[in-house]
Amino acid sequence: MLRLARKAGQTVLLALVASMLWTASASAQTREFVGKLDSVTDKKVIVDNRKGDKISFSKTDTTTVEGEGKTKWEDLKKNDWVTVDWMMKDNPRKAYKVTVMPAPAEAGEDAE
Repeated sequence: MLRLARKAGQTVLLALVASMLWTASASAQTREFVGKLDSVTDKKVIVDNRKGDKISFSKTDTTTVEGEGKTKWEDLKKNDWVTVDWMMKDNPRKAYKVTVMPAPAEAGEDAE
């Protein structure tokens, strides 16, 4: 009986530790925010997703920029359409990667 209780306790402890590790790794996952650059400064960008959300992202020493011929933060311009990779754990939000994309077709326009 004691052996069974010990085994059950070990199983519960293992499950608890695995659950904590899973939660920690999930919260550190990279997320994406897509929208138009509303503002660009030397230290941050504000991205408007056109659904009423404007979110600010800070530049880091390791922030990368790519796409549409742009390779550095200084290449970013207001109205560029971007995807910003960021992590939920950061406060303030940090831009780890900014990918510049072609602007999407406006609603009601004919796609070619």
